[in-house]
Amino acid sequence: MPVLPSPQPATPDRAPSGGLRPANPPSTDLAVLAETIGARLDEVGPDSPAPRSVTGIELRAQSVRPGDLFAALPGAHTHGARFAVDAVAAGAVAVLTDDAGLAVIREQAGALANPLPVLVHPDPRGVLGATSATVYGHPSQRMQVVGITGTSGKTTTSYLIEAGLAAAGRSIGLVGTIETRVAGDRVPSALTTPEAPQLHALFAAMLERGIDTVVMEVSSHALSLGRVDGVRFALGAFTNLSQDHLDFHKDFDDYFAAKARLFAADSTVRAERAVICVDDEWGRRMADVARSAYPADPGSVVTVGTGTPVADWRAGGSVSALSGTQTFPLTGPDGVTREVSVRLPGHYNVANASLAVAVCAAAGADVDAALTGIAGVDVPGRVQRVERGQDFLAVVDYAHKPAALEAVIATLRGQVADSCGRIAVVVGAGGDRDTGKRALMGEAGARGADLLVVTDDNPRTEDPATIRAAVTAGALAVPAAERGEVREIGDRADAIAAAAGWARPGDVVLVAGKGHETGQEIHGVKYPFDDREVLGEAIDRIVSGDGPAHGGNA
Repeated sequence: MPVLPSPQPATPDRAPSGGLRPANPPSTDLAVLAETIGARLDEVGPDSPAPRSVTGIELRAQSVRPGDLFAALPGAHTHGARFAVDAVAAGAVAVLTDDAGLAVIREQAGALANPLPVLVHPDPRGVLGATSATVYGHPSQRMQVVGITGTSGKTTTSYLIEAGLAAAGRSIGLVGTIETRVAGDRVPSALTTPEAPQLHALFAAMLERGIDTVVMEVSSHALSLGRVDGVRFALGAFTNLSQDHLDFHKDFDDYFAAKARLFAADSTVRAERAVICVDDEWGRRMADVARSAYPADPGSVVTVGTGTPVADWRAGGSVSALSGTQTFPLTGPDGVTREVSVRLPGHYNVANASLAVAVCAAAGADVDAALTGIAGVDVPGRVQRVERGQDFLAVVDYAHKPAALEAVIATLRGQVADSCGRIAVVVGAGGDRDTGKRALMGEAGARGADLLVVTDDNPRTEDPATIRAAVTAGALAVPAAERGEVREIGDRADAIAAAAGWARPGDVVLVAGKGHETGQEIHGVKYPFDDREVLGEAIDRIVSGDGPAHGGNA
């Protein structure tokens, strides 16, 4: 492996330590909190008056602030209660845990200088969302929260909705994969959806800053693990479902069931209204799930379709410009047809934009104003062009699932059809994730590209060569007559440079899988790496004459 930039510690798969909090949080009485969540209020430590209220809640001892309730949950390897003394030293004034955790805290009682109230519940993780919501004054009940779930398109759709609602006069907060935005302030996101304590604190901070509407991505992990428990969703939106996260979910039905928590009748986080894209069978099933939750109010479920006349919002065929912008007609439930313009190419972005318009309408926004906002949106790392004066199209996209990769390749193929341009695709697969999709990624790339360069994505703790071998095997399993050239280049920068050097005028180079990400995790260490910058630098070398000539690697 070539010399890499200076490493940075790998970012854990969790929200940034601490996260945003309100400047003036409410004070929550512990007795009232215990009654609200059905917990027993106990006490450990010296026999003297104990604190009676909390002003925050935190899962990690190192992120505790004075006045916090420390949530000491049982873990796979150790119990969180073992860090209770550290949390108290950082300012925690009470602990939420189970009976096993209480026993651990009692063993450490000698280290406590002051009495420590302990809320004891048989399932502290199960009530973490409700506890967090209560501690921060139920902020989601005082804003319009829009949750977006599905496999692909969550990020793009959230950006489109945010822009549409902002153009219609809303004060918007955004919570998503790329970033969190609060009244214009940007905060990087470590998780698609933060843990419950950080999420409700974030909502409270947004509310304090005048936010009236929050648009957030809701992952299947968040729904399964209770990260959004305690949130009141005014609207829930569904994009689509395709293979992903089957390392976490046992099968597709389990994956679907996790997404369905946003709409199902028996779910505590069911949205009050649903907007669902019914372009695939999973969307149609999800619409049925949502309708069963509102049998007396069919208007609570709105459907969106781009290829079916049986939908409340129906999109017609799109017309694309050379810039990638496309326009299409969209007919609403009122029978009025409007022209929608979106700066992102591809049929799937017709679906994303149509869903965004329908959500804006369901949120009570002026649709014409929303359309103006949607028309100006660019999404980082989503079919993002890299322009350095070259005579071929260079694009970076987040597609890291087989269906998403197929879709973006088909979109770009349509962009160069008239010029008979060729397509090079650089892609890999992530380590410590769904192994079943690796061969499928290779197959999708080989079938769609004239040149497929298999490279490293984020190997994480796995052997990169093993991951590449699985992707390459999937590519080579495609009959030779049905696939393009396949190369394997482990170093991602070298792979990108090879694809750029292969391109001739009118061709396309797609670097897929990482999109907006600015790091590459190898053997547990995260190195600075941005596909957009690396691709741009490779093109600069070609344009300046320092790189390979067009077709030099063909």
